Amino acid sequence: MDDGEPTAVTETSGPAVPGLSERDSRVLRFEQRAWRYPAAKDEAIRAEFGLSPARYYQLLNALIESPAALAAEPMLVGRLSRLRAARRQGWSPAAPAPASATNSFQADDRA
Repeated sequence: MDDGEPTAVTETSGPAVPGLSERDSRVLRFEQRAWRYPAAKDEAIRAEFGLSPARYYQLLNALIESPAALAAEPMLVGRLSRLRAARRQGWSPAAPAPASATNSFQADDRA
């Protein structure tokens, strides 16, 4: 069945990590899930946290800077930090449009 739901994840409810709120812990567990479709994840964010996806990602970005989050889930926080850095490096508001997006019609093509 391919309904966009996350793949199986083991939920662990280990001891609370000092410096992390219950919501922060839930966000980290939520980020461990693998999603097939972004829309499914956005719906789950609204349902599980009662937040817009934009607000959720603001909280997540602050959370992955937290030493407590790094101590609780070092592999996850490291992966999220690398993904964020790659996205930031690949995007710039002043970046030129890709060559495929420009008009490729040239004077030599006219009949």
